[in-house]
Amino acid sequence: MADEIIIGLEIHCQLNTASKLFCGCSTDFRDDAPNTHTCPICLGLPGTMPMLNKKAIEFALLVAKALHCEVLDECEFARKNYFYPDLNKAYQITQYDKPLAEGGNLIIEGDNGERKIRITRIHLEEDPGRSVHMGSQDRARYTLVDYNRSGIPLIEIVTEPDLRSPKEARRFLNKMRATLEYLNVFDSEAEGSLRVDANISIKGSNRVEVKNISSYKGVEKALLFEITRQKNAIRRGLKVERETRHFLETRGVTTSSRSKEEENDYRYFPEPDLLPLRVKSWIDAIELPELPDARRERFIKQYACSVEHAKTLTGSIRIAEFFEKVASIDHTLASTWTADYLLGELNYRGMSIDVVPPDIFRDLLSHLKNESITDKSGVEVMRIILDKIAHKEPIETPTACITRLGLGKTGEGEITGMVKDVLDENQSAVQDYRTGKNEALNYLVGQVMKKCRGRADPAQLNRLLIELLAKKE
Repeated sequence: MADEIIIGLEIHCQLNTASKLFCGCSTDFRDDAPNTHTCPICLGLPGTMPMLNKKAIEFALLVAKALHCEVLDECEFARKNYFYPDLNKAYQITQYDKPLAEGGNLIIEGDNGERKIRITRIHLEEDPGRSVHMGSQDRARYTLVDYNRSGIPLIEIVTEPDLRSPKEARRFLNKMRATLEYLNVFDSEAEGSLRVDANISIKGSNRVEVKNISSYKGVEKALLFEITRQKNAIRRGLKVERETRHFLETRGVTTSSRSKEEENDYRYFPEPDLLPLRVKSWIDAIELPELPDARRERFIKQYACSVEHAKTLTGSIRIAEFFEKVASIDHTLASTWTADYLLGELNYRGMSIDVVPPDIFRDLLSHLKNESITDKSGVEVMRIILDKIAHKEPIETPTACITRLGLGKTGEGEITGMVKDVLDENQSAVQDYRTGKNEALNYLVGQVMKKCRGRADPAQLNRLLIELLAKKE
């Protein structure tokens, strides 16, 4: 196929252990000063010896089982040798030709139906330190290094080149993130907890590796830019060079970093201070929690959710758990208002569902279920509450908000009076309706809604308008 896009991903996930992979330093470093979560081991000082974190192995095995991987009979740590300022030992302890697990797959919604994306391998390694650029990355005056992150346990999940578009890559990454969340092995809200390198090529051309992608949206943006760049080069008769490029998210571009290294450039050799691991027998004792696909099917059966709502509600464990806390009011109402209304408002504000108290949302759903407010008033109340949360102001209950603003549904008698006033004030629209212009009715509905501030029941309002228009004839 002409211009066929070939994409493979390397996903680096920080495991949510209490201590680092080879020492006892705390992994809870993000709010602390640079270089305060370090010791001679994670700083790589001469004479120190690594001590393997058992919990990190257990977390990695949990991921391997969830992704249907085959755990090797024996895996081995190796030294990957290269020089970079944030790599204080001048080598990284990782796994090379004997990873923890191989094979496996993850099923996603592809561009043309469901697709099974193959997993090549899962291996454990230590995170390097972090370079802090004083200025933008490509124009920094100087760079500092923070070693707090050095030694954080990582798993690297490598896919086969099975992805065929940036959208598929983003869907895969979202599904992988959700799976890791359900397994409770990483914190998706922590900065830098999931980072991606993407290998991309146009069929028949060289492969380019794009590094430094640190957000889910950034994956799609980086790949779209790189595809355009490579296609333009091919159309001009230029050769796509095999190289490593960095993604600059603030500018939405990739820039050349260095020519692509070969594996022998890293001079891999077995880590002499760590014995080989034989942990395949541990896998039988590992029990998997309910994963996204299983929970989606349960939501469809238990709560009668639509397929689309079930996908949205199970796309994050936080959303799924929130929904189950509010679903008892009314399953259909809860799924619609959580998936369609609440998540839309949260995304617009860049807020997480964690900030929304479930009891506050249940109160709002109760008013909607009892039809004491209209949908429009429900949205208004929700926006007021979310704005208060965003500004860290005291939150009032939906009941208090409805009472204070007079948002309760307007009674039939009051609405009838408003309808009569609108008909008297808009005689031209009345005549248009009577001559067969049905769109005039929508205009009159809008005028009544404006007068009652959206507090009328739409079905009741339409009925009253039609009845009164008929009588005036």
